[in-house]
Amino acid sequence: MTERRDRPFPVRVECYAGYRGEETPRRFHLGERSIAVEEVVDRWLAPDHRYFKVRDAQGATYILRQDVESQGWELILFEG
Repeated sequence: MTERRDRPFPVRVECYAGYRGEETPRRFHLGERSIAVEEVVDRWLAPDHRYFKVRDAQGATYILRQDVESQGWELILFEG
């Protein structure tokens, strides 16, 4: 199932210093759920946002977006 959100859903993300010192998501909190990131599948940069396509241990895929200015995170796509 793929769910694209009409409006991004704010999430709290825990990161670690990844490749070249960039922050990389390792866990995010979606409401009461805590989801561990098993793999970062892809990452890309747009003028105002950083995007991460991540996968959890069950194989579900999520796209997380970080606002470069505010550093806030949002979930914009879920494929389960």
